[in-house]
Amino acid sequence: MITGHTLSCGCHIGALKSGLWDFWFNMPDALMEQPRQRDIATGAFGSDGPATDRRSFAGFVLASLTRGAALVVLLALGGIGVVLVHGAWPALSTFGPNLFFTNIWNPVTGRFGALAALYGTLVTSLIAMLIAVPLAIGVAIFLTELCPARLRRPLGMAIELLAGVPSIVFGFWGLFTLAPFLQTHVQPSIIDAFDGVPLLSNLFAGPPYGIGILTASLVLAIMVLPIMAAILRDVFETTPAVLKEAAYGVGATTWEVLRRVVIPYTSSGVIGAGILGLGRALGETMAVTFVIGNSHRISESLLAPGTTISAAIANEFSEATGSLYSSSLIALGLLLFAITFVILAIARLLLLRMNRGQQR
Repeated sequence: MITGHTLSCGCHIGALKSGLWDFWFNMPDALMEQPRQRDIATGAFGSDGPATDRRSFAGFVLASLTRGAALVVLLALGGIGVVLVHGAWPALSTFGPNLFFTNIWNPVTGRFGALAALYGTLVTSLIAMLIAVPLAIGVAIFLTELCPARLRRPLGMAIELLAGVPSIVFGFWGLFTLAPFLQTHVQPSIIDAFDGVPLLSNLFAGPPYGIGILTASLVLAIMVLPIMAAILRDVFETTPAVLKEAAYGVGATTWEVLRRVVIPYTSSGVIGAGILGLGRALGETMAVTFVIGNSHRISESLLAPGTTISAAIANEFSEATGSLYSSSLIALGLLLFAITFVILAIARLLLLRMNRGQQR
């Protein structure tokens, strides 16, 4: 039975939460406010003395430093964009939009087109995310809901350690272990299995090189998997236990709790983890450079060699001769910068729409 005393306590708690919320988001202004005290003799307001002055100065310094840090981030982002546009301008003015829509990359004749690198970047990242996202969600669900208590901590530490492995190590492993294994045991079977099948025969056609678009995608998936799994584990653990217990109390199964409670409650975090993994996949350089084949051409087959924007820059920038060649490589960097910015903007808009829908 709800009594008047209970309602009164609830109102006081709500008022306390509201006050703490307002104080947190208005903290810099609150820190800079100078409390005043009425003088008994004159009736006028004045300073509380040296202690108040010191507190006011400390608040002013804190607010200035935090705002300065935010301004530095914005200036760095704008500076990167300006430098990339300035460096890419010779290529942009020479080739125009054809720089991004032609599949010709010939330093000897001075003709450059970024379409093959753009294609390789998007395809490898897409395949990697299609593989890594379901696996990362499964790993996170196992660690938070199904894993025995004695194994939860060791497995979590192993995933975090795997997330910290340098990318060049994945590149060496992909080149000397994964690529020969795929060339010998996997790719010939795939080619034979889909031979004569419409669409799939072209998608998995050609000799088994070992290296190529598919191999690079697998390496990327293995690289982003532990990072996403670690983030998703922490995100799923933020679900209040009372919500899950209430669902179990009305007879929900583990799958129903995950689908109707955990995933909806942490949907913003799930999308954030996916975007973080996608950003890692789009910008990865060394691991992809080792296993993709570094060929500026577009092939229907995922088994054929290709290239990505970051791999092309890493391979050729030190050997670029002439301002047009260097400018074309910088234009590739500008293209990758723009792709990342657009993807992050789309993700941000999606999160805003989701939050508005939940508030309704």
